Amino acid sequence: MNKPGEELLEFIDSVLREDIRDGDHTTLATIDADAHGQAKLLVKEPGIVAGVDLAQWILQHVNPETEVNISIPDGAMVEPGDVVFTAYGRVQALLVAERTMLNFMQRMSGIATRTNKYVQQVRHTKARILDTRKTSPGLRQFEKWAVRLGGGHNHRMGLYDMIMIKDNHIDFCGGIEPAVKRVQAYMEQNDLNLPIEVETRNLEEVKQALFAGGVDRIMLDNFELEAMREAVQFIRGRVEVEASGGVNMETVKAIAETGVDFISVGELTHTIDSLDLSFKAMI
Repeated sequence: MNKPGEELLEFIDSVLREDIRDGDHTTLATIDADAHGQAKLLVKEPGIVAGVDLAQWILQHVNPETEVNISIPDGAMVEPGDVVFTAYGRVQALLVAERTMLNFMQRMSGIATRTNKYVQQVRHTKARILDTRKTSPGLRQFEKWAVRLGGGHNHRMGLYDMIMIKDNHIDFCGGIEPAVKRVQAYMEQNDLNLPIEVETRNLEEVKQALFAGGVDRIMLDNFELEAMREAVQFIRGRVEVEASGGVNMETVKAIAETGVDFISVGELTHTIDSLDLSFKAMI
């Protein structure tokens, strides 16, 4: 397990402060300051567990002396009754960390579980499942981490690490070719070397994106299956192909079978049921 960086520790501190403020008064009132005890992270429904390492960081940020013994690592399949880890230390510290830790773990595990269901649907093809930027503000690194633990792949992390020319860019710029040329000039002027993806709405725009030159990936946005197959055949592997729009558990298999390289799925991070987990005292 890698140690958390300073930025992550500052974030953990901020979310704990949001919950604790001037103190967990219930715990302070009911638990002796020197009381020690043990608790377990209990699984209550099947899925992929995620956020185990983060849970340890949170527990030990509250009290560095807390001992965490991990039985099931991040990314593993779990079943009801499984114990992911046990934690031993000051009871006050365990109770203070409990909700923050569970909030992260339950959401991350829900994302990992949903992602893995998509991955299983396309495992017979070359298609890889991607997330999007449709994440909870401030939580992107954790939600995209959960996607990876579920077997998916991350699209760009933000606006800074990839050029993605979307429909609004194209329309405001006057077309795909001028947009691509302006991007290339901008990167040369600013000494940047970022991959370029172009969103397309029909086969004609696919041709424009391919013939513009210098494009690394073409996105087929809301294409019907037949049009998607036609576009893949036309591109013939000259650039990567990503399908987007209208992707759900019922459609993803057929989309993957058109031959696309990637399928981006917004619901991986914006429409998620958290996995049911609990943190229980071991008496």
